[in-house]
Amino acid sequence: MSSQSQATPLGSLKPLGVGILGAGPVTQAIHLPSLARLRNILEVRHIMDVDASVAESVAARVGATHSTTLDTLLGDPDVDIVAICSPHQFHADQVIAACRAGKKAVLCEKPFAMSGEEAARISAVSEETGVPIIVGAMHTFDPGWLAAEANWGDLPRTAHTIRSSIVLPPNARFEDFATEIITRPAGGAPDYNDVEFIKSALRGGVMGLAIHDLPLVRRFTPDFEDLEILQARHVRPFGYVISLRAGKQIIELRAAMNSTWKPEWVFEAISDDAALRIDFTPSYVQAGSAVATVTTGTTSTKFGPYEHNGYEGEWRELAELARGTKQPPSAESLINDLTFALSIADATVDVAAAEFAGARS
Repeated sequence: MSSQSQATPLGSLKPLGVGILGAGPVTQAIHLPSLARLRNILEVRHIMDVDASVAESVAARVGATHSTTLDTLLGDPDVDIVAICSPHQFHADQVIAACRAGKKAVLCEKPFAMSGEEAARISAVSEETGVPIIVGAMHTFDPGWLAAEANWGDLPRTAHTIRSSIVLPPNARFEDFATEIITRPAGGAPDYNDVEFIKSALRGGVMGLAIHDLPLVRRFTPDFEDLEILQARHVRPFGYVISLRAGKQIIELRAAMNSTWKPEWVFEAISDDAALRIDFTPSYVQAGSAVATVTTGTTSTKFGPYEHNGYEGEWRELAELARGTKQPPSAESLINDLTFALSIADATVDVAAAEFAGARS
C-alpha cells in the first residue's frame, strides 16, 4: 500500500536530480517545501521559467541551475525527473518532449492533457520510451486515502452517494504563509453577467479544483458513460455547485473560495450500511496527511494523520518509479480519469449556459 515499502531504502541511494518546468506559486509554495524534506532521495538541480528573473530567483533558493527554455532543462544531464508545472495548454507537448529526452520519470500537474487525443498521444510516447508518467492529483498519493482504500471493504460497489466539498480561502493567503512568492499572474475583474465568464469559471473549477478529487470519485464510479448533470451553478467569487448522476451513483461536487477563516476539504462515499469520510489538509499547508474515517454499522475506525501529505507522497512515488522499484499507473487509468473530468466539465458548462440563458429570457 505505502510508497515507502521497497527492498532497498531510497535514502541509502544517491539522490535523484529534479528539474522543474515552471517556477510559479505552486512550485514555490508546495513543491520546493515538499522536496526540501526529501533531500536524502531527491535534489532540485534545475529550475526553468520563461521569466528569467523568476527562474534565477527561485533557483537561487535551492542552489539549482536556472534557464528559460525547455530544451536547456531537458538537456541537463543532472536532471533525472522532470516536473511539468507550466500552464495546462502546454502540458501535452512538454510531457512528450520529456519522455523523448530519456528522463527517468515525469510528473505533470493536472490536467496532463486537454483532450482524449492529447492523452492518447502521451500514452503512446510513454509506452514507446518506457518513461513513466504520473499526474499531480495529490490526494491519490495521500497516506490517509491509501489507508482508506485498504480498509473500506466493498464500499466502491455499494456506495450510492459520493461527495467532494471544498471550502478554502484564496490560494494567495496560503501561498504567503508557505513562502515569499515571486510574481503572481495578474487577475481581472469578473463580469458575472457575461455567460462566457461563467462558462470559463465553471470549466476552470472542474479542471482546476474538482479534478483533485475526481480520480477518487471515479474509484466509486468506474462506469461513467451515461453522465447526467442535475444541477450546475457558479458560486461567487469562485466556486461551484454541481450535482450529477453516473450510473446508479449520485455525485455532489461543491466548492467555495472566499474570505473564510476555516478551510475544509472533505471527501465522502456513502452506502446503506457503510460510509467513508476523508478530511484532507489544505494544499499549501504542510500539515501531514488526511484523516480517513471508515464507518460500518455503528463502528467507526480512523486512519491517520500520517507524517506526510499527498504532495510529498507523489514525489516519493516518482523516486520509486525512477528507480524502477514500482510499477507506474496504467495509461488506461490516467486516460479514464481525464475523460471523466472532461465529460463533467463539458456537460456542466452546457447546462449552466442553458440555465443562464433561460434566466435572462
